[in-house]
Amino acid sequence: MTVALMWEARAAEGRGGELLEWARAQRLGTPPLRRETLRAPRDRVLVITWWDAPYDAELPELPEPDGELVTRAVHRWRFESVDEEQSGR
Repeated sequence: MTVALMWEARAAEGRGGELLEWARAQRLGTPPLRRETLRAPRDRVLVITWWDAPYDAELPELPEPDGELVTRAVHRWRFESVDEEQSGR
């Protein structure tokens, strides 16, 4: 099964570039199958990692950045891949 972990944070005013660089510099104990870093308006940064693991597996995640770098707590989501057979199509 493939599990995707999503990590999203919003930078403090004017610190979007700094948050983006901080997120890109974070290393996980085990490398994921794939990792993608994205940005959006209002200084938001999203990191998605994909893992070959059960849905409830213990997986390394990006930490919370320094409180002064972000405007709120990090949002985290976990999803599992669904193939055509599982989706009922």
